[in-house]
Amino acid sequence: MKAIRLARVAFATAALLFGLSVQPAPSAAQPVQVSLGDTVSVETLAMVIALERAKEKGVDYKLTSFAKEDLAIQAVIGGQADLGIATPYAVMEKTKAPLRGLFQLTHLVFFAVADKSIKDWKALDGQPMTFHARGSGTEAIGNILAARNGIKFGQRNYIAGSENRLVAMMNGQIKATILDLANKNLLLQKGGDKFHVLPGLPNPASDEILYATTAWIGKNGAKVDTIVEEYYRLWTEMAKNPAMIEAERAKRGLLKDQPKEVLANVTKFYTQGVQEGVFSKNGGGPEAVKSDFDFYVEAGHLKGPAGALKVEDYWTLGPLEKARKKVGS
Repeated sequence: MKAIRLARVAFATAALLFGLSVQPAPSAAQPVQVSLGDTVSVETLAMVIALERAKEKGVDYKLTSFAKEDLAIQAVIGGQADLGIATPYAVMEKTKAPLRGLFQLTHLVFFAVADKSIKDWKALDGQPMTFHARGSGTEAIGNILAARNGIKFGQRNYIAGSENRLVAMMNGQIKATILDLANKNLLLQKGGDKFHVLPGLPNPASDEILYATTAWIGKNGAKVDTIVEEYYRLWTEMAKNPAMIEAERAKRGLLKDQPKEVLANVTKFYTQGVQEGVFSKNGGGPEAVKSDFDFYVEAGHLKGPAGALKVEDYWTLGPLEKARKKVGS
């Protein structure tokens, strides 16, 4: 789900460090380096708030935002970052990198949209299709929908950020793509009768998860437990009252450089997100991981077969189980 946010330079390869205006927590420990395969925006605001709460518990952090998800994943593999926020399943299988999921953040609630000159999926056979990034969740959705509708895409284009793909659609630069809920609604609102939504997929898989290497998890158990607990606590509170995200944002002065009209959409975004199932209600678990296996194998991002993939080879569930016991549901 990619909400309205500051435009990102899609071809940038250097990371941008974001200094958040919060007083340092009383901790002399080395900050946890967090690699985000996205920008700090309305969409990722809740993720930052959870980190801020962990900071208040003594776990300091430094966030690096990458223009491309694969760069964010490579930062964790290469040791430049400790924790990552992305979808690393394909990289985990292909490289055998010792990455493990810790918390399911969001689901792939996306919508295939097209210019009305493209009447249905059959009309997209051999035609260009635009995704967020190579190997991203949007491409996984596209692969499954193409296979189920018996078509093959022509040229594959990549534009990072739903809001950037929305602009490209509005400008007539592309005719078909996959958008998040907020930008799908905006496209239909602004585009009048020029665009429509193609049939999609039920039961969405993981979009973004929190993950780290097994070595870092093993050496930093207390930090991992605190961070996962704060994510679980915030996600539980958000499910009951989505408006609390805006209250937390204002309290901490986050995104204060954003236009007022963007900030005015925070509560609406999180209310819609919770209602549409964008945000995980329980942080994941064995069944959620197995559902991810089914999805990403069908999408061609994992070789599988799905039934042969083991949860413990992709996730470390201990910290999440501790958080559930401590926080409750």
